[in-house]
Amino acid sequence: NGCLPPGQARKWAVGRPLPRGVLVQEVPPALVIKIGPPPAGYRYARVANDILLLAAGTGMVIDAIQDLGGR
Repeated sequence: NGCLPPGQARKWAVGRPLPRGVLVQEVPPALVIKIGPPPAGYRYARVANDILLLAAGTGMVIDAIQDLGGR
């Protein structure tokens, strides 16, 4: 996007499936307690410092909390 160093631009978008090759980490349990459990059929995933709500079957990004995962 011209504003971020190479490799730092977000590789996901709400309304689209999470692309293959994106490094996904577990969301820390303490953070899940703070934001509440995901609805049935969904899961949280951490991508960099963003927390994504993904549809469990398709990997579709339903919602995102940006720049939260590092806190």
